[in-house]
Formats: sequence, structure tokens, C-alpha cells
Amino acid sequence: MELRTLRYFVAVAEELHFGRAATRLHMSQPPLSRAIRQLEAEFGARLFDRSPLGVTLTPVGTVLLDEARALLDQADRVRARVTAGAGGATLTVGILGDGTDPGAGRLAAAYRRSHPDTDVRIRDTDLTDPTCGLRAGLVDVALTRAPFDETALTVRELRADPVGVVLRADDPLARRGLVRRADLGERRWFRFPRGTDPIWQSYWNGGEPREGPVVRVVQECLQAVLWNGTIGVAPLGHDLPPELAVVPLADMAPSRVVAVWNEGDTNPLIRSFVEIATAAYRP
Repeated sequence: MELRTLRYFVAVAEELHFGRAATRLHMSQPPLSRAIRQLEAEFGARLFDRSPLGVTLTPVGTVLLDEARALLDQADRVRARVTAGAGGATLTVGILGDGTDPGAGRLAAAYRRSHPDTDVRIRDTDLTDPTCGLRAGLVDVALTRAPFDETALTVRELRADPVGVVLRADDPLARRGLVRRADLGERRWFRFPRGTDPIWQSYWNGGEPREGPVVRVVQECLQAVLWNGTIGVAPLGHDLPPELAVVPLADMAPSRVVAVWNEGDTNPLIRSFVEIATAAYRP
């Protein structure tokens, strides 16, 4: 029985849905289903009751959930203490968004000064996972944007950025000083792949279901606007190619830059990272 399999089990047990658990773990559903079946074979008992109405934990699954959480917490503590004791502390940071953000530059410089012996590893992720692999255990802390499903996560807001609609420079709306979502009702918006966190998807689609091309990375978003006249939402203040324009949206909530980590994770390197990030992003 591997710790990775236990992480898979906990995800399914908390989501009670294989599709959502696979999305949370940033993996496809078939290997997740196979891992759970293998775990059930190892225990010789069903861990989940599956029916057309959904997934529920069996009594055996409920017992395992408590034990698995405790084992995973202990494993994380052991890893942190052994790594620190060996003098080779490592912090893996997931980043989603603009790596040229001045706040990120200030954070990197300040963290290096404060933790010169810490090996900071960066995992740059696409737009399909706003937690940057945090739920799958791929990173210790994420520097990303909200909103998204915050279940079992701790979130610290660092900054709130106003947003605008990205258009081709020759679009009639690009000459306006301000637009509203109602002005964009008939347009095609870029969308994220099926299975993406619905809270995250809804925000970037202006709170409504939209039709348009599916994208995964920022460059695909920009190219969809440039080539197809698609529109989308982006934080203000970022450089764009001269063929594109961004017009402020008057009736949309700001995009929040956040630091996020797993609820209950007491790794001191994470605590220090979050405090330094808070100061680095302060206006």
C-alpha cells in the first residue's frame, strides 16, 4: 500500500465523486478508478458503494479515511523534519499566472535573503488547475489566483486586481473606456477543458455559461482572441501584443492573487513563505 494510493483514496472519499477527485488530483479518471479497485483488493473489502445516485463510503472506507489522513499527515511531518535535519530543506511552489509580476519578483528576492539554504523548486502550471497541483501533493504552496474550490485549503489574499475584457485592437468595443458584461453577451469566450473547477471556470466566463474555444495556457487565450475574435477576461496592467487591447470591466469582481496551502500543514517553510509573500505584494 503506497502513500500515493492513500492520497487518491482520500481525494475520492472527500469529493465522493471520481470525476471531481481526478480533477483535484490533476489526473484522468481511469487510473484513479484502477488504483481504488487495487486498494479494495488489498483490503479484501469494498471501500465505496457505487450507484447511479453517486458514491458513498462503506463502514470500512470510513475507518480507512481516518487512518489514511493520519498516516499522510505523519508522512508529511517526517519528510519535513528529515529534510530539514539533513540541511537540505526544499520548498516546492506552484505558480499560475504572470511570472513577470513585480510582486513575484520581490517575493523571490526576499525569500532568498531569508532562506539562503532552502532549495526552492518552481512548478509552473496551466489554467486547468488553479491550485497548481496542490491537491495532488505536487507542490507545498501555490501562488495563484482565486476564486476556486477552497475545500480543505487555507487561502491568504495578497492583492486584488481589477479585470478587463481582452479584445482585438480593431474591435469596436476596444475604443471604449469601460464595458459591462451585458455588452459581451453574444460574443464567443475562451473556455477551459471539461472537468476544470467550476468556480474557477465561472469566474473567467463572467459568471455565465459560454461558448467558444477550449484553452489551457495564457498564450492559447491570446491567440484565440487574435485569430478568431474570441474574448476573455484578464487582470489589468499586463503587457499585451499591440494587436490586442484590454478594456476595464465595470461590473466584475477583481481577480485575487492568493497564496494557498493544504489546511493543517504546519511546515514552517510554508508559513514563512506566506508571510514574506504578504509583505511583497503589499501596495
